[in-house]
Order: sequence, then structure tokens, then C-alpha cells
Amino acid sequence: MSKPANVVLLIDDEPKIRRFLRAGFELNGFVVLEAENATEALKIATFSAPDLIVLDLALPDLHGAEVLERIRAWSNIPIIILSVAAGEDDKVRLLQAGADDYVVKPFGMAELLARSEAALRRYFKSATENPVVVAGPLSVDLVTRTVSLNQSLVRLTRKEYRLLHVLAMHVGLVVTHDQLLKDIWSGNQRDNIQYLRILVRKLRQKIESDPNQPRLLITESGVGYRLQNRFDPVPVADRVS
Repeated sequence: MSKPANVVLLIDDEPKIRRFLRAGFELNGFVVLEAENATEALKIATFSAPDLIVLDLALPDLHGAEVLERIRAWSNIPIIILSVAAGEDDKVRLLQAGADDYVVKPFGMAELLARSEAALRRYFKSATENPVVVAGPLSVDLVTRTVSLNQSLVRLTRKEYRLLHVLAMHVGLVVTHDQLLKDIWSGNQRDNIQYLRILVRKLRQKIESDPNQPRLLITESGVGYRLQNRFDPVPVADRVS
């Protein structure tokens, strides 16, 4: 079974470096997004919800430190800085501003990948007390991105996993329609709740014993959805939307 890939956003204005980074990340199973300037990068970070950002400081339209500051205003996504500056003061300043790591150019791809995996692992462990979220018979490993139901692996599409991932990060709590649309889609689809309903229906087909009476992925009418973490002994009917 292939697990859903982590998504990395590469922000660098040099095509050669982006090609080098893309090749390395793709060979290690990542889905790669690219931006050559800060404006494009901030748009992709907002609408495509990557799992990791690799950010070069020398951008043509905005310094990387300001990009870091703007993203940190609304997101804790792991961000690794790339820079030719190797001074300790520079590193300390950026780490204090919210960077997860700092890699000095030139660097080896193996080092960057190792630092990326470590940043992702820290992020998912800090997001929950345990990187494995358990909801009844369902288990979601936020680090390895594997899903199992009654100890059997479940194959999900990228968007199905993204939906489950967001719900698992807030297990037991309601996640609003707007937040789910923002986290899963970009463009006009963000405004169309029907896409979300279809995706919920598809996911329920894979994780619910009876998709017509769901006990795991619960509808909160008019508000959003919730991944249930407490269960009654007798199934409670839930309106499917």
C-alpha cells in the first residue's frame, strides 16, 4: 500500500536550485510545489496547505524573513530556511522568529532531507500528545501518514487523507466547513461545499462499517464535521449530508 505523500513547498528564485531540490524530494516520496517569489509563495502556502516549506531568504520581491513572519502569523507549518549567510546571529534571529531549522548553502540533499523529516516529526508530535490518533477502530499515524481500520491498512486518495488528517488533528472537536475547504482545496472549489460533501461521502465508504449511519466521521449540521473519539455502546444515527 502506498501512503499519501507529504507536500513540500520550495521557495527559491533560482530554477537550478529548485530543480535540484525537486529531484531530491520527489525521489524520497514528496509531492513538490514551487514558487519563485514571495508573492507566489504566500498564495500557495495559503491555498494549498503544504506540510513543509523550504524557504530561501534571497527572493526578488520580499526578503525571506518577512515571508517567514507572514506565514507564522497564521500557521505553525514547519519552515526550513536556506541561506548563504552562515553567521550565528542570523541563525538565532530566524530561529527565534519561528523557523524550524536553518541550512547553509552549499548543502547536501541527504542533510536537507534528514532535517525535513525531523521537522515534520516534531511538528506532528507537538500537534497532538501522540502522533497516532485513535478513534475507535480507526488509527491515523500523522507522521508516517498511514491509516488503519481494525488493524488493516486503508488506502486513501490524497484528498481523502487530507480531510482525515485535518479532522484527526482536531479529534473530538468540530472543524467548520470553511476551515476544511480552505485546508483541502484552492481556487473556486473553496467556495463550493458540495465538493466537501462528496469527499466526506467517499471517505465514509472506506472507514465506516455503515456509511449511512456513521459513527466515526460525524456531521455537525450547518457547521462542519468531527472525528468522533468517544462512542456510545449503541450506534446513534447521524444525518448524512
